[in-house]
Amino acid sequence: MKGKGKGSMKTGPLRGVKIVEITTMITGSLAGMMLGDLGADVVKIEQPGSGDPFRSFRGGLYSPHFVVYNRNKRSITLDLKSQGGAQVLRKLLEQADVLIENFRPGVLDRLGFDEKQLRGINAGLIHCSITGFGQDGPYSARPAYDAVAQAVSGIAGLFVDPDEPAFSGPTLSDNLTGMYACYGIQAALLERERCGDVRRVDVNMLASSLAFIPDPFAYVTQLATVPDHRTRVRASQSYVLRCGDGKLIAVHLSSQQKFWEQLLQALEAGPLADDARFSTREARIANYEKLAVELGTIAARRPSAHWLSRLDQYDVPSALVNSIPDVFNDPQVQHLDSFFTVEHPTEGKVVGVRRPVWLDHSRDDQPLAPPPALGEHTEAILLELGFQEEAIAELRRTNVI
Repeated sequence: MKGKGKGSMKTGPLRGVKIVEITTMITGSLAGMMLGDLGADVVKIEQPGSGDPFRSFRGGLYSPHFVVYNRNKRSITLDLKSQGGAQVLRKLLEQADVLIENFRPGVLDRLGFDEKQLRGINAGLIHCSITGFGQDGPYSARPAYDAVAQAVSGIAGLFVDPDEPAFSGPTLSDNLTGMYACYGIQAALLERERCGDVRRVDVNMLASSLAFIPDPFAYVTQLATVPDHRTRVRASQSYVLRCGDGKLIAVHLSSQQKFWEQLLQALEAGPLADDARFSTREARIANYEKLAVELGTIAARRPSAHWLSRLDQYDVPSALVNSIPDVFNDPQVQHLDSFFTVEHPTEGKVVGVRRPVWLDHSRDDQPLAPPPALGEHTEAILLELGFQEEAIAELRRTNVI
């Protein structure tokens, strides 16, 4: 982890862009962080005393869940239900380029910031609203979290084994919704710059999840096939092989015949080439589970280092299945300088994953400021807005901040 943080220095293509973020958990927080990673000045508004609920997921107010989605931001605590809090928010929005919020439909309106009022505060403000199911419709008022969006969109149906139903793996719908929100915001910023048009951006978890998995819907509409949790791996000819030392190797043959032939050479599995069950790609798809057993039997005869060398020698798409701790020590991961370490003045060391986008062959323009402590920048932001010390003290006395 060679990368070191650059503090609050703002560089990158979005430097000078001001974002007001009123979000909790993942979707909006990730969108704001991605914009911050590109140099935007992101001010995160949090509830006094508790802040983003992700802060306290594992106790305290600086949990790993909060940390990974909130670097490169400044935190201000603000009671938006109070008159003073609404006043501060108006001042923030007057100077902002973008507002990101992930309230349920209607909540921002009830706080006194509906679409008409936002236009009156700042005609150039791009408002990005992130919801679970959209602004209207039969599900619009429902609460939505990652598992719920995965379930409705069909993503869960592609991962969950119906014989042993259980969720597993990382968050998907939450994260990809944040990415689509960032995508929409950047398009709106570009259009405003080039054409002067100011857009409202709406993103929801269900629509984002559907857009993320177009393939299985094409199976239904074009092939009249109902996909299950093995459909993709059968078609892509992806296997996980347990080697003699217990380690796992992933192999992905895709559709090219050469990779099948090279796999047989690497595994010294020539007899499989003459097996009618596996003689064509369609046959290998139809007999996927049987072929997985045959390949697994061969892999178990030797340790992973032997097979990795052979697979590399025969140019078979393959890799060791890393555990999360293993990833830190992977040679290519280290070569890419994928992780960085920063020190928060009160919360200690934070390790993060770098932005996955290089600009001009570099990521040196990525700001690497640590995630903020709750309300860490409240006073500094209020001073920037023109509040005097006496006014700030009154806001504190009345629990607005």
